[in-house]
Amino acid sequence: MNIRIVLKYLGVPLGILGGMLGLPLIWSAAIARDGAHVAFIVPMAIALLGGLALFLLVPVEKRSLSRREGLALVTFTWVSGSLVGCLPYVLSGTLPTFVDAFFETMSGFTTTGATVLTSIGGQPPSILLWRNFTQWIGGMGIITFFVALFPMLGIGAARLFEAEVPGPQAERLRARVVDTARTLWILYVGLSLVLFALLSLVGRLPVYDALNITFGTMPTGGFLHVGDSIGAYADRPFVTTVVTVFMLAAGVNFALYFFVLRRRSVSALLGNPEFRLYIGIFVLAAVLVTTDLMSRLGMPLAEALQHATFQVASIQTTTGFTTTDYDLWPNLARAILLCLMLVGACAGSTGGGFKAIRLLIVVRYSFRQVVSAFSPRSVMPLKVGGETMSESVVAAIAGMGGLFIMSVVGGFLFMSALGLDAMTAFASVVATIGNVGPGLAGVGPSLDYSFIPDSGKLVLSFLMLVGRLEFVTVLALLSASFWRWR
Repeated sequence: MNIRIVLKYLGVPLGILGGMLGLPLIWSAAIARDGAHVAFIVPMAIALLGGLALFLLVPVEKRSLSRREGLALVTFTWVSGSLVGCLPYVLSGTLPTFVDAFFETMSGFTTTGATVLTSIGGQPPSILLWRNFTQWIGGMGIITFFVALFPMLGIGAARLFEAEVPGPQAERLRARVVDTARTLWILYVGLSLVLFALLSLVGRLPVYDALNITFGTMPTGGFLHVGDSIGAYADRPFVTTVVTVFMLAAGVNFALYFFVLRRRSVSALLGNPEFRLYIGIFVLAAVLVTTDLMSRLGMPLAEALQHATFQVASIQTTTGFTTTDYDLWPNLARAILLCLMLVGACAGSTGGGFKAIRLLIVVRYSFRQVVSAFSPRSVMPLKVGGETMSESVVAAIAGMGGLFIMSVVGGFLFMSALGLDAMTAFASVVATIGNVGPGLAGVGPSLDYSFIPDSGKLVLSFLMLVGRLEFVTVLALLSASFWRWR
């Protein structure tokens, strides 16, 4: 473990983050004129000058990164980025306490959407734009952007890519990791531009509104510039429909879009087992929730279907947008949404959660174990989409499942020890570790996380990071053997 090379290359993503602070700075100074521009100048200078100093002044003997150095750099980037990114909230007075500002920023970068803001509409427009922009940055990942722009790392680029891209294994679209990272960002930006054009040109939303909705939808983030979330646009069916479609699209493995475009055929998408499971879960959950709303609340079919499809898509993709307070729904509907928070979207998407492909593999592995109990000589290779999964991949998924469960249980016990009731404690942990944002009970869609003690906010911030970087990347740094000098 060579900490100097980690610090050196940490300077590059910090510099990138400093450049990205230019968007809210320009918006504040030239467009909104809300007086918050100073709140962006200071962190921008810290990120640019600090990043430049690290890159130029820290001496290294090698240029490529080992696996452990890659894991350390990814985690350090997300933490340091959140430390710098929270400064606009503090300097503008939006969130005067550092813990609240850090929580809000980590929630943005990890695309969680959990908030401690009790009043959203009264904040400076540029601050809300930055809040939403952090989601879009974190959706595809600043490290992936770093790899795409700077092919200086050689084999180390693969280490970074594997550590940040969500899924059982980072999928290569091209021979070089740098080209894969560029392709993913091109797809991400392209879909974002299409969504923005639909909202602004067809939906006739103001540019500011369309921009913020885009920043919240494509990364499946959930932050918006209005307190009522997408419910503020409930009288615009086109907007809610487009957002629903793009939330579902953002929850699909972006590699599948690449294969569809390259082969000019949707067979790569429709034939993918994870995609079929993902859509199947959505349809089944939407039907069950619609039926429950009609039978228990007496909602008309059209209204129940509209709320159910939007909310199921929002929770399954871990976006966290709301059109209504679903915590007032019947128990079955709420239970379904809670389960969807755990399952999440597809691997290789901007969504969080356990991921559909892992659920599929775990179910098939469990079935194989049942068969082997009465037929131990049976040879049953575990296949997904015609491809035999290696035992190492299955073991890695089982290990992550164990870490997922232990993190949820540990977080639940800690939040309960702080005095939260059982449902609030459990929902807060599930909603943050799954990068969903709003949960149930005390952290429901009409409420926020501001009442939670600072220690609880820090733990939930840690769970957001663990969930976004898929456990191993972050938890590896907690092992003493990780830091042995080699």
